[in-house]
Amino acid sequence: MRKPIFTGSGVAIVTPFTEDGVDYGKLEELLEFHIKEGTDAIVICGTTGEASTMPDEEHKAAIKFTVDKVKGRIPVIAGTGSNDTRHAIDLTRYAEKTGADAILTVSPYYNKTTQKGLYEHFKAIAGSIKIPVVLYNVPSRTGMNINPETIKALSEIENIVAIKECNLGQVGQVVNLCGDSGFTVYSGNDEEVLPLLALGGKGVISVMANIIPGDTHELVKKFLDGDIEGSRKIQLKALNLIKALFIEVSPIPIKAAMNLLGMNVGKCRMPLVEMDEKNLAVLKKALRDYGLQLMDA
Repeated sequence: MRKPIFTGSGVAIVTPFTEDGVDYGKLEELLEFHIKEGTDAIVICGTTGEASTMPDEEHKAAIKFTVDKVKGRIPVIAGTGSNDTRHAIDLTRYAEKTGADAILTVSPYYNKTTQKGLYEHFKAIAGSIKIPVVLYNVPSRTGMNINPETIKALSEIENIVAIKECNLGQVGQVVNLCGDSGFTVYSGNDEEVLPLLALGGKGVISVMANIIPGDTHELVKKFLDGDIEGSRKIQLKALNLIKALFIEVSPIPIKAAMNLLGMNVGKCRMPLVEMDEKNLAVLKKALRDYGLQLMDA
């Protein structure tokens, strides 16, 4: 039986940028904030971290910096996905070499592939390392789904141990197919954490955890501890905030929210741009309604 890399809340952490590159001082501050607030794992250089705009040298440096600063206090999962299998393997091997606890690898986007191609792509990545692999199924970003039967086949590869799943409709089938193998399912959607836990999931890789890490941790912990009502209250309270955090393409709203809260993480990189003023007003209201203190309040 394989053990989960983590249970609870893994933050899909933003990458703070300046005009010159990654703001490593701010990144260290964010890492310490999450450890203090009870976040259960750090996911660096994922979608929320804008990895697609980071050259390899910068991408690798951010992974190494995170591993070095966290120092094993909580797991570090490095985003190393690519639509080029060779490129994904290069990033993945670097993550293992630098001490990451696991890697997160998204299904190929734009060029896409077949289900057989998905199997061979992920098999090749997993075969290049010994550390655990977390699959990432996000059809809205990639234009394709990793089907449950493919996930089942991949789960039989020793170090493919989990999936970040954004297709809630197939979670029950995935859990049934993977049985008692210890394969872990994490939610990739903040609004669906509790339903996914009810189907057998063990946590979330979360955007909202960037600003409410304690509550996101508690949402999962309460459910797994048997306090279903307590978990439900947190999920329901967060729904309007979550809606606002995805009113535009993520991570535009979460970075805007963090800046409104005085966390000063900088802008998104092009082609992501500043929020529309009407949407920004919705975000500000949602933050205030949740009980968060804006710097301009």
